[in-house]
Amino acid sequence: MRRIRIIVAYDGTNYVGWQVQPNGISVQAHLERALNELTDERIRVEGSGRTDSGVHARAQVAHFDTGVRMAADKFAIAMNMHLPPDIRVLYSEECDPAFHARFSAKQKQYAYTVQVGTHADVFSRLYSLHLHVTPDFDAMQQAASAVIGTHDFAAFKCSDSEMENTVRAITQSEWTKNGNLWVYSVTGNGFLYNMVRILVGTMLEIGSGKRPVSDMQKALESKDRKQAGATAPAHGLCLMRVVYPGFDTQEVLSRE
Repeated sequence: MRRIRIIVAYDGTNYVGWQVQPNGISVQAHLERALNELTDERIRVEGSGRTDSGVHARAQVAHFDTGVRMAADKFAIAMNMHLPPDIRVLYSEECDPAFHARFSAKQKQYAYTVQVGTHADVFSRLYSLHLHVTPDFDAMQQAASAVIGTHDFAAFKCSDSEMENTVRAITQSEWTKNGNLWVYSVTGNGFLYNMVRILVGTMLEIGSGKRPVSDMQKALESKDRKQAGATAPAHGLCLMRVVYPGFDTQEVLSRE
């Protein structure tokens, strides 16, 4: 058996998330179906992590095992012939059998996009959260900086999550402006279920004046979900980059 590593981009609008679920169609299900049709094998695709319903990805990493002798770099093209247009395999290669898309990952980067203005932009409405009232950018930037470092993010996980280890190391946390699109970028060694969306929801409440900037630090120290803000809607969130030893999706895709 060979292990194939792929980079996948998808628009999560029409899916229940990455992982196969009984209540709807997932990205993982489409990929496995495409591989089954292509190889006539029952193949399990393992991703670097589970994105929620409605969340997008520019560079999700996954792997699968196959006995088919097709050239590894041809899997991307062949799989795309069996996939809907809102899911695309951007890259494929054979990798070490010890590689695991989830457990070998060392760092991930997410971006959350907010569109500020009186009227929602028709063309970015599926990929950004529209805000009628302009929040305080500097206040949100100050709140974002409080996240950098190694912290217990128990206050920023979904209340239904059973994850026991809630400590994560964040190396980047900042807002940038591109016209009326404000983007929050966060990079870390891992993220809890709904963590980025709760961070964004808390910062938006700070930016709107509903909370002081100090509430971000207080929520971190409290480890209490009730001390953090609301969970921001899924459609503004996108998985941008996954980094492994010797393999960085950003570097790989820049060469393609």
